[in-house]
Formats: sequence, structure tokens, C-alpha cells
Amino acid sequence: MSIRVRYESELKGVFDNLVLMCRHIESAIENCIKALMEQDIELAKEVYESDIIIDRLERDIEHSCLKILMMEHPVAGDFREVSAALKMITDLERIGDQAKDIADFATQLGGGKAVSKLEHIPQMATIVIQMVKDGVQAYINRDLELARSLDTADDKVDELFCIVMADLIALIKKYPEDAERAIMYMMINKYLERIGDHAVNIGEWVEYAITGVHPKKIRKTANGKGKK
Repeated sequence: MSIRVRYESELKGVFDNLVLMCRHIESAIENCIKALMEQDIELAKEVYESDIIIDRLERDIEHSCLKILMMEHPVAGDFREVSAALKMITDLERIGDQAKDIADFATQLGGGKAVSKLEHIPQMATIVIQMVKDGVQAYINRDLELARSLDTADDKVDELFCIVMADLIALIKKYPEDAERAIMYMMINKYLERIGDHAVNIGEWVEYAITGVHPKKIRKTANGKGKK
């Protein structure tokens, strides 16, 4: 078997596991938010199982990427593609951790009253799930436009984050006895905002894989900070 054929075979394995990792992450985010909204402690516990699978897939993908890099004379495009995958799985694994953290709060909050209607939190979850899916698909399909669109989606996440924070601060002022629970919801809000940031990171690594230039370097140079 030629090195090129081996490379394509290993890379297909990376793609397949990235898609599988993405699906488990989608499920984890959906379940932790549903557990929060419905106060379903058992569903929250299922997120812990998903996180174990996500961690295992991260290790499997990392192993496959290192095997590819050890092949003889990888060309620049191959190196970028594999390097981007290694960076992406770090962000994906952290997203899994944050879904698990939300599930922890859902468990702690289960059985008590909700501090607000929380309509914006499920909206944030829907957006960030799509962002993660789009980031992985952009990588597999070499879709630069889709990768760059994640910044726009993240703007909406940030807007909802600010709305939720303002609502919770107002609630604490009005009902100080609910402050502890409100603070937990603030943390959940922050975790969703961070998931959006990780999805943007994934999009930036996709752009690097396709173009050879990381967009953050372009922005730094434009601001006069990336030059020696």
C-alpha cells in the first residue's frame, strides 16, 4: 500500500471519528439543557457517560493524527490538515467538559423552582450545537465560507448571553433569596457562551487548514501587533 493511500485511509478514520465525536457532543448539549429545563436528574447523569465517550474519541483521533504525521515526507497541506484536527479535538473535548459542567448544575438545581423562564438559554444551546456541527462539516468538506460564518453565529450567542446576564442580575436584586440559584444559571450561561467560543476556534483552524494562514495572525498583523 502506497504512503498516499495509507494517508487517505487514516484521514478518513479521523473524519469518521470527528463526526462521531460531534454527534456525542450534540447529544450531550441537548441532554444537559433538557435536563435543566425539565429538572431531569437522570438525564443529566447520561451526559457524564457521553463525556467518557468524547474523551475516548479524542484519544483515538489524536493517535490517528500522530500516525499520519509519522509517515514519510508529509506535504505542507497534509501537515496543516492533521495539525488542525489535533487543535480541533482539544476544543471539542472542552465543549464536552462544559456540557458535563452544565449537567452538574442541572443536578444541583433539580427539584427546586426555576429562577426565570430561561427561554434564551435553550436558544443559545440550539445555536452552539449548530455551530459545532458546522465547524466539523466545514473541516471535512473544506468549506471556507461555512467556517468563517461561525463568527456571525457567535455574535448572536454573545447577544443572548448579555440578555440572560441582565435578566439574572435584575432577578437577584428583586429576589435576593434566589441569588444562589441565579448564580448557578449565570454559570450555565457562561458555559454556553464558551462553547460558542470553542466553535469559533474550530472554524479558525479549518481556515488555517484550507488557506495555510490562521485568521488571528491576520488580525494581529492588521493591528500592527504581529510584526517583529
